[in-house]
Amino acid sequence: MKKLSVCILFGGISPEHEVSLRSAESVLNNIDKSKYTIFPVGITREGDWILFGGDDYSMLPKGTWKNHPNNRRAAISPVRGQGLLSFEGDCVVRERIDVVFPVLHGENGEDGAMQGLLQMAGIPYVGPHVAASAVAMDKTLTKLVVDQAGVPQAAWQLVNSSDLENRMENTLSMLELRFRYPMFVKPAGTGSSVGVSKAADREALRNALLLAGRYDRKILVEEFINGREIEIAVMGNENPVASICGEIDSGADFYDYDAKYVTDTSTAYIPARIPENVGEIVRDAAVKVYRAVGCQGLSRVDFFVTYDENRVVFNEINTLPGFTSISMYPKLFDASGLPYPQLIDELIRLALEACQ
Repeated sequence: MKKLSVCILFGGISPEHEVSLRSAESVLNNIDKSKYTIFPVGITREGDWILFGGDDYSMLPKGTWKNHPNNRRAAISPVRGQGLLSFEGDCVVRERIDVVFPVLHGENGEDGAMQGLLQMAGIPYVGPHVAASAVAMDKTLTKLVVDQAGVPQAAWQLVNSSDLENRMENTLSMLELRFRYPMFVKPAGTGSSVGVSKAADREALRNALLLAGRYDRKILVEEFINGREIEIAVMGNENPVASICGEIDSGADFYDYDAKYVTDTSTAYIPARIPENVGEIVRDAAVKVYRAVGCQGLSRVDFFVTYDENRVVFNEINTLPGFTSISMYPKLFDASGLPYPQLIDELIRLALEACQ
């Protein structure tokens, strides 16, 4: 049987560049090389595309992958049928690509931009398509869709970064009238908790807004929900399925970037420490959100379950969740009976199915 050609895209121009390198290392170490011909293509922070010429994938998170002597400049052509182009001197090498796995987190990789290029090129790819990717990346758009779907979520307010220059005091007062402290402040279009803060007073709120405004002109401010952080891995096209529930105990004030990727304070509980009937409510809500946003392939859907009443509250959806060795998405499906290599197989199958 002929091997499928799979291009693994990683890196990217995004605040989540380093997370992408870690995710890609895990995907490359777990993908079945007997089934697939692998083309690992990294995008540097400066936007250069490189066909990685090595087979030591630990070079990715170290950053040394960019200097491998067998590297070649590369690009995916938007012209249908051309596939992956790599360059050796004056020569162009063209490789047929059956499917792309864009292990790209955040801006320019998860927001519909890369999906648009691959759609133009006619190459199947893992994960949601353009519209769903764009909606899920912008948390304020996600909120509007989830409102229409009737799934309970935290109260929220959109703030524009332009309001911080001349109307900061008015903005602070408006938010204090709307919410109690603490409040959560997030850039609308980042993942991995980049630029996210928990503000406990007016000065902290001011600083949180300024931080979020560095990453996005749209800022989301939310009420604080006192509950367990529950994550669900969802996979599928027409008939999506949800994994068992997982729970994150951040071991910090909240599950920020450091708790996710730098420190070892967080603890994952699989299954989550919630009643079985509540777990079913969460899983049903996850599939409902997945369908409402228009996802296919995969997404991770996050909720809170309140401590006092076990109330289920939607938090956010991530269309290309972390695939690192400690990430919840592969762990949740592994605990549901689908080990990491078979998970990759299924995601590739779903990508091909979506293009039929």
